Amino acid sequence: MSINDLPLSILFAALFILFLLSAFFSGSETALMSLNRYKLKHQAEKGHAGALLAQKLLDKPDRLISLILLGNNFINILITQLATLLGLRLFGDAGLAIATGILTFLLLIFGEITPKTLAAMHPERIAFIASRIYAVLMKIMWPFVLLLNLVTNNLLKLFGAHSDETSRVALSHDELRTVVSSAGTHIPQNHLDMLLRVMDLETTTVEDIMIPRNQLVGLDLNDDWNELEEQIVNSNFTRLLVYRENLDNVIGFVHLRKLLPLFRDGHLDRERFEASIRPAYFIPESTTLTQQLLNFQEENRRIALVVDEYGEILGLVALEDILEEIVGEFSTVPATQTREIRQMEDGGYWVDGSLSIRDINRELGSNFAAEDAKTINGLILEYLESIPVPGMTVLIDDYPLEIRKTRNNAVKTLIIHPQIQRIRAEMDE
Repeated sequence: MSINDLPLSILFAALFILFLLSAFFSGSETALMSLNRYKLKHQAEKGHAGALLAQKLLDKPDRLISLILLGNNFINILITQLATLLGLRLFGDAGLAIATGILTFLLLIFGEITPKTLAAMHPERIAFIASRIYAVLMKIMWPFVLLLNLVTNNLLKLFGAHSDETSRVALSHDELRTVVSSAGTHIPQNHLDMLLRVMDLETTTVEDIMIPRNQLVGLDLNDDWNELEEQIVNSNFTRLLVYRENLDNVIGFVHLRKLLPLFRDGHLDRERFEASIRPAYFIPESTTLTQQLLNFQEENRRIALVVDEYGEILGLVALEDILEEIVGEFSTVPATQTREIRQMEDGGYWVDGSLSIRDINRELGSNFAAEDAKTINGLILEYLESIPVPGMTVLIDDYPLEIRKTRNNAVKTLIIHPQIQRIRAEMDE
């Protein structure tokens, strides 16, 4: 019995099965290529059988694609032949055109669009099942896959491409940020914020977070001992900077924990005080926070003095400062209620001029940018190229900045008014 003698019911059943196979190849290809490679790697490391098979297949994408296209094209050719036969038997010579039109529509709907859309929506569910089937097919069809790869790889070489070139390039810093940010529905917001801050450590330097030189508080060894003793007793810090005459001649740091027992027993004097001083630890201003965190660990230190290329002291950075960059301020007082930033009733913010631009952008959600300035005072001076006077208002990055107080050629306090764009948006509403 030839195929022309087969009942129509058998031919239609065969056509239906072929459509299912075509849908399988199309959908599984989309599912496997849509898998999240990092999630797949995690599942494979946990021992998921389907993930392990899928990862093994995707390690050689050229072979997998050859196998899928080999099967899909073979099935589609059979569908074409069978549809043509059915068209001729049902409609005669006109059946060829009819079969072609109907077949094109059905293949697009049931062989391409529907299975690929479904696979894109549920890639893991389909890919893990398909990988088991492809693992078997790969062993059966290996000679044909090898032949196809041999031909296509030689063609690729003509265009300067090589099949062994991997596309799994490591994620860049910005790409990794995007991946972490997109995981917001699976990770608590506070944990997500910390992850993003950890990533920012690599692009932030100690100069960005240091306490500037003009805010450093220390003990001058040239002072009278009674005065030094009074400063030690009333100090708000556990580690005190010690210098002689000025900050250009730093001696080191002293820990109050070592001094208090001596003070309690009445044995604290200048000689014992100087003996307890630990030499200062200096770091260059360009050191990233990631590197400095490791440096603190290796050097068994918690405080370092930041110096420029000429060795001049620019400021001080502590381990706590880096930790605050990750977890946020340790203080229980809201940042907008600190002495540096205070929210006003009209929506503006009363700001200390020495506050860093990074802290202001973080707390207010603003977008101030500066080439060299680190503080809001520096930003204003950089913008004006002159010393402002109280009462002056400047517009920087669409924010009106009202100067309220100046001292020693610097802005001490100012008011940051709401952004002009926001005011216009509120008026339009």
